[in-house]
Amino acid sequence: MTQAPDHSVNRLRAARLARSTRPFLARGGSVKRCPGCLLQPGLCACRLRPIMRSRAAFCLIMFDSEPLKPSNTGRLIADVLPDSTHAFLWSRTEPDPALLALLADPAYQPFLIFPDCEKAPERVIHTPVLEEGRRPLFILLDGTWREARRMANKSPYLDAFPVLSVRPEQLSTYGMRVAAHDEHLCTAEVAACVLESAGFGREGEALQQWFNLFSCRYLAGKLRRTPEDEAICRALEGWQSTHS
Repeated sequence: MTQAPDHSVNRLRAARLARSTRPFLARGGSVKRCPGCLLQPGLCACRLRPIMRSRAAFCLIMFDSEPLKPSNTGRLIADVLPDSTHAFLWSRTEPDPALLALLADPAYQPFLIFPDCEKAPERVIHTPVLEEGRRPLFILLDGTWREARRMANKSPYLDAFPVLSVRPEQLSTYGMRVAAHDEHLCTAEVAACVLESAGFGREGEALQQWFNLFSCRYLAGKLRRTPEDEAICRALEGWQSTHS
């Protein structure tokens, strides 16, 4: 087991825990876990975590309890891209000033990631056109689909940005929570698709493999079975030797 990586989601998790007035009792919250990867100790995957630098950046706007959930996959984005991932708690009435400053920073080119059926057609794009000299900033609303829809509809500071709709070829393999629709992906899967569509395939591949390993081992621990992850581990080990 290792210490939790120092990145924005883990710092947000620590701050959220510090202000909690009662224990977090969500499903899986009482299980002993590695502080680094939040998997059960015998399934720790920390040594295989890929760490990358990227011109692409992410802004995670997380619903209140989301950073506390061991099944949250927004954290996996920050695991792989620790220097490129920003994380904030959502507030309907008092948005974080640091969040607003990031979205207004001219060094970034923001895109709101959301299904095209949810927003005005004129705002929807399927392939981002990146501007020279600006870093793409992909805004992800991290929560259940009902929570994400609420965040999208009640955050007027997001209304000025184009809506990047992701249409992956494969359905979600994420089995830790049940989405409202089969085509809905979890946060890390969406991020991997976005990276691929924007031309950051190397980062997208690393994130997808890290998600695959986390998902496989999380479910193995939940079901008390041995994970069938040899192929994923070989892929990550090969990726590390190739890209180190």
